[in-house]
Amino acid sequence: MLKRWGLDAVGAPEALDGASGRRCWRVGTSEGPFFLKEYAPPERTRVRFQHELTGALDAAGLPVLAPLPAKSGRTLVTASGHAYALYPWVAGRRRGGLELTFRQCAELGELLGRLHAELERVTAPVQQSLLVPTPRAADAAAAVEAMLEAVPADGGGTDFDALTGRRLRERRALLAEFAGHQPPEIEVSTVGHLHGAFHAGHLRYAGAGNVTAVLGWDALTTGPVAGEVVRAAARLFACEDERGLDIDRVQAFVRGHRAAFPLDAGQIQSAVHREWWERLCDVAPLRYRYLGEDGAGERGAAGLVAWWSEQLERTLDAFAAPYTDAFTEAPGDNPAYG
Repeated sequence: MLKRWGLDAVGAPEALDGASGRRCWRVGTSEGPFFLKEYAPPERTRVRFQHELTGALDAAGLPVLAPLPAKSGRTLVTASGHAYALYPWVAGRRRGGLELTFRQCAELGELLGRLHAELERVTAPVQQSLLVPTPRAADAAAAVEAMLEAVPADGGGTDFDALTGRRLRERRALLAEFAGHQPPEIEVSTVGHLHGAFHAGHLRYAGAGNVTAVLGWDALTTGPVAGEVVRAAARLFACEDERGLDIDRVQAFVRGHRAAFPLDAGQIQSAVHREWWERLCDVAPLRYRYLGEDGAGERGAAGLVAWWSEQLERTLDAFAAPYTDAFTEAPGDNPAYG
């Protein structure tokens, strides 16, 4: 296979865990290690488009790995009914968002903004009037009720069963309390091509703290840009306890994004409202954590929902604060930005 790229294999390939069940390997060659990825036939058109975009981002100087062209000039090579792409092996380590200084948070937000700006430059305009379906609180509440039926009641189970029941009842109460806070189906918002899964698991850092690679481009999608900013911040800077979101880091991140791809405070607040609501109505993390079912989704810990519901007004203001003049004049003077 590697000879299709003019490379000679050194040693046996090392199988790696791939996203969405795809097979992938770390392969040794006479020119160093590479990353080989397999795709199923139905994915080819989408993958070629992805390769075109990541190649353009790489050419623009952004830390995105472009697939290597084979000797034929193609980046997608077919063999035995499957397609393969080869990438440089990326160096660097993972870092959680809470490990970053405020300055690094701002730089990361700016990087996401630069990605959005370049994606807008190299792609055709995306339809501006997107209908974004809104989850229904009643549907989520019905799912919670069904889960409660599976949990032993009246002291008939374990302590974990009791905790499960308490968490489910907590979510049921929140759904009832905030049922009238559903966001609208259609909102005026800047839309475009998005990374789709911008979080710590898809970022690699050098020793100096700079990002060496943004991975995870299989999630490439279209949608509101502000939505990706808010989702990324919520995943990067969520604490694993009752502290909820690290608001200072969130604001640094949004401030950095504004420097590269300005939106407006209204779009950010609408995206915060929708992200909170979708987490409130997403019961997959509860199924996974307390009932052991697959499909926890991409929204992180269920415990954040209670904190966010209590702090909804505060988060609406906090996410939008970097778009105020008073905020933009002050944060860089904070020693935490060092």
